[in-house]
Amino acid sequence: MNKESLQEVEIYTDGSCLHNPGAGGYGVVLLYGKHRKEFSGGFSLTTNNRMEIFATIVGLRSLKKPCKVRLYTDSQYVVNAINKGWAQKWEKNGWKRNSKEKAKNPDLWADLLALCRSHEVEFIWVRGHAGNKENERCDRLAFDAAHGNNLPPDENYLN
Repeated sequence: MNKESLQEVEIYTDGSCLHNPGAGGYGVVLLYGKHRKEFSGGFSLTTNNRMEIFATIVGLRSLKKPCKVRLYTDSQYVVNAINKGWAQKWEKNGWKRNSKEKAKNPDLWADLLALCRSHEVEFIWVRGHAGNKENERCDRLAFDAAHGNNLPPDENYLN
């Protein structure tokens, strides 16, 4: 990647789950210059953590070419897993957290790590429900999506 020529994009993400596990949704706001796109969707049975990770994947997948991304999320789980290298370590260890415990959500972490290798991504934590306009919008998108009718199953969610 030629870092000098990468377009700069901001992505805000949030996940929601009505019960954990339960019906869940995700919301994404993508900002590029004067352009704005919003994405949302949900699943009939999933977890809040899966929706938080899935939202980041949807945002990054929406990019048509490599970009420099500032990705804002209120999920400390997502930010710490990437910024502290946990997800990379789980991947290296065959999706195990340690010798006895499997990492949760390896399907989503694998997708997210692959996308992070295609873009220059900075993960930034924002406090949820604290008045950040774009985070609040993502929260509304995710919440509304979780309340949707005829939500598909989250095929990879394992109880």
